[in-house]
Amino acid sequence: MIFDSHAHYDSEQFNEDRQQVIEGLAEYGVAKVINAASDKDSLEKTLKLTEEYDFFYGALGIHPTETEGITMQDMDFIRKQAALPKVVAIGEIGLDYYWDNVAKEEQKKWFDIQLELCRETGLPVIIHSREACKDTLDMLKPRKDITGVIHCYSYTKETARDYLNMGYYFGIGGVVTYKNAAKLKEAVEYIPMDRILLETDCPYLAPVPMRGKRNSSALIPYIIEEVARIKNLDREAVEAATWDNTINLFLKNK
Repeated sequence: MIFDSHAHYDSEQFNEDRQQVIEGLAEYGVAKVINAASDKDSLEKTLKLTEEYDFFYGALGIHPTETEGITMQDMDFIRKQAALPKVVAIGEIGLDYYWDNVAKEEQKKWFDIQLELCRETGLPVIIHSREACKDTLDMLKPRKDITGVIHCYSYTKETARDYLNMGYYFGIGGVVTYKNAAKLKEAVEYIPMDRILLETDCPYLAPVPMRGKRNSSALIPYIIEEVARIKNLDREAVEAATWDNTINLFLKNK
């Protein structure tokens, strides 16, 4: 069984065939999916998906590039909805310095506030960190009581060591199949199998041979194959380990 630990089925890219795509995932061995909110609109949409589909769970949070116009009322909404049994994480939240539409200090402010939501709710965190390696680590290191996953991990194996020491998991998606992803492949080889989660980040970052097309959880077998190759394991071992890891992080107390 396959667990996609990070998807965005609320995206408008699925507006024409969302139900058809989701209902067809079982054919590809996908048994559970976490839909991660990223902006105000997707909070409600994510909750709706968890109500409509038994095998869907939700993560609630505001992506760093979507924090403009966010208020503490939005944080109160997340805090209240976090008590729902199918809400399993706060996320995706973090820092993104690739885009410059939101000032770094503003991103840090909302990252800090949402990390406190993890403490208040006891939920794990789904971290988005892009070109913000040091600042992300600096903000997470003092918070030893918070754990979670570094979504779409993109840093070095040396940085992976820091996150491992902090108890974090690593979300590995379609990028690991790309020819130019040597740094990530090296990190995946280094990271213990019991700390790896599978994710698609769909509709984005489709794996080879579907790179550039709309992604979905149906393509996760390509990711499994590449992780298995890197780790010198069979596909079934990767599937079983990542299933257990995702359950342990997000669902063991649900």
